[in-house]
Amino acid sequence: MSQILIVEDEPRISSFVAKGLRAAGLTSSIAETGHDGFTQALDGEHELIILDLGLPDEDGFSVLRRLRAAQITTPVIILTARGSVEDTVAGLQNGADDYMAKPFHFDELLARVRLRLRTEDNAPEVSSLTHENLHMDLLRRRVTVDSTEVDLSAREFALAEAFLRNPGQVLSREQLLSRVWGYDFDPGSNVVDVYVRYLRNKLGSARFETVRGFGYRLAAAK
Repeated sequence: MSQILIVEDEPRISSFVAKGLRAAGLTSSIAETGHDGFTQALDGEHELIILDLGLPDEDGFSVLRRLRAAQITTPVIILTARGSVEDTVAGLQNGADDYMAKPFHFDELLARVRLRLRTEDNAPEVSSLTHENLHMDLLRRRVTVDSTEVDLSAREFALAEAFLRNPGQVLSREQLLSRVWGYDFDPGSNVVDVYVRYLRNKLGSARFETVRGFGYRLAAAK
């Protein structure tokens, strides 16, 4: 199981990212300062680092430079509110492998994390997902049921992808909100229930099973 270091001083964001990674089968540890993040990164236990720039004790660029000077080659994804072209270029020039601006959607972050982990492992990229007669082409953004194409909105596609990546697993509303709508979305919203209803109408009502008190799961079609 991949271990990821999250260097982020805002608990709401670090907790959100950690929960999303855990739901995706990835483990993580959290450092709230640049010093703690640098120290943890030196132990060589992490396969990827998610690094904020606005840390309380040290700028994230400084942490990144010290890591690379110490010959720490662990992939780094910068996750920050600084979204200018200049900051992006500076991050990449200082040794970052990727750069994402806040606010962000977790599904995009997860895709970038998986890409970096695959690059390190030289594992092939998953281009499609299949569950019984339901097929999803991730490259062409197409969904078919019994070879008949079904038109999905971007959000419906992202939600369906979350289920197809975790067949049979119960996904809570909180997990689905974080992965599809992002960390800044109202946790009290019923938007997940609304979009699950959309998917049931388009892909089969029995396919998405309600697990009372927990959430939903992709079940065997009936």
